Amino acid sequence: MRYPVTIAATIIGAAVCLYNYTGYDPHNLVFFMLSVPTWIVDMFVDVHEVSVLLMYALTIITWALLGFIADMLIARGRDRDRHRRPAR
Repeated sequence: MRYPVTIAATIIGAAVCLYNYTGYDPHNLVFFMLSVPTWIVDMFVDVHEVSVLLMYALTIITWALLGFIADMLIARGRDRDRHRRPAR
């Protein structure tokens, strides 16, 4: 099985982290919008007290996990369609 959505989602997560790291996101607006772990961490502690590298790693892992789930759902749908079609 190929994992194109997983790869694309991982690249998106890495791009979000890289964009934040470069400083072009001075108020962390893009990072906070697109990083699910920061949403969760912000509910319990001040996000500025957490390691930035940990947040970057969790962001990339979360995006990869979301991509993997999407790939699994796509594969399940294709498998279901393959079994429904009559043999010719």
